Amino acid sequence: MVTKSALAQQLGVVAGFDDPQAPLEQYRTPPEVAASLIHTADLQGDIEDRTVIDLGCGTGMLALAAALRGPRRVVGLDLDPAPLATARDNERRVGTTSAVEWIRADATRPPLSIDDATVVMNPPFGAQAGNEHADRAFLETTAGIAAVSYSIHNAGSREFVESFAADTGGTVTHAFAVELDLPRQFDFHAADSETIDAEAFRIEWSSSESRSRRD
Repeated sequence: MVTKSALAQQLGVVAGFDDPQAPLEQYRTPPEVAASLIHTADLQGDIEDRTVIDLGCGTGMLALAAALRGPRRVVGLDLDPAPLATARDNERRVGTTSAVEWIRADATRPPLSIDDATVVMNPPFGAQAGNEHADRAFLETTAGIAAVSYSIHNAGSREFVESFAADTGGTVTHAFAVELDLPRQFDFHAADSETIDAEAFRIEWSSSESRSRRD
């Protein structure tokens, strides 16, 4: 297993969005954050020989990080075809040891028949008007397909995430703070860059119970 810092260095070549869409909250996940998330997942036995699904994969940062840690299968899903094309280029840049399937699909309605995946995701926080609670839809999807998930949310989300998990057959087992360095890429950004506080969560899901509650 390579170190967390070495993984972050490998991910440094992953390109971000050429034409980011504000309504989709498209930001590149920092390599250091992706490395920390996937390194933690690997230490918990949630990556190697597992199926890993990256919901709303963007240009592929989390999916590619997982692909460097010996999974059985990696799938990246995103609705926007442009970042998926970049993700394929990024796969070649990174030189992953496991191939990644890139699928254009709504991450909240994935065309997958699976209930024991490891889901990794940095979903939209719902910061844009009309897109409030966008991360809730991602969690709802995760509850139906995952045995365990790792997700990044806005700071102050712990009560919401723990409550949602408890109501949907899941248990938050780990929670830790992360910082997201966001470059100036939209007209409403005042500074050249901004660091925002966020939180990452590991959730263990009881998939059969989750599905019965959702049906």
